[in-house]
Formats: sequence, structure tokens, C-alpha cells
Amino acid sequence: MPGLKVEKRERENSRQVVSRFIRSLRKSGLVYRAKKSRYIQRPLSRKLKKKAALRKEELKEKYKRLEKLGKPR
Repeated sequence: MPGLKVEKRERENSRQVVSRFIRSLRKSGLVYRAKKSRYIQRPLSRKLKKKAALRKEELKEKYKRLEKLGKPR
């Protein structure tokens, strides 16, 4: 992936250079891709998926028992 490069033009102040850089950064989509991939989680292994599913089922059964007894969660 090529880096963005912005050079200062004649009679251009630093604010204009920075705003031009930011504009080109937005157009390139680098910021969007970086934000998008920021919180990506790795896929769970088969063992962890099974463990989570079993825990979920156990909790469902526990809550059903408590509900029958008339106790709140």
C-alpha cells in the first residue's frame, strides 16, 4: 500500500498543507479501513464455541428453574 505524500506548494501555509493532506487521506480510504478493522475479533476455535454454547444452555436451564420458583434473575 503506497503512502500518502503531500508537498508544500509555493505561497501555501502549513494549515493549508495539513488540510490538503487530510483531504487526500479521506479520499484514499485509509482512515475508513483503519477504523473498520480496529475492533475485529478473531474467530473462535471449535472448542471455545462448544464451551460457550454449553454455558449458554446451562444458564437457560438455571433461569428456567429460578422462574418456576418465582425468583427474579
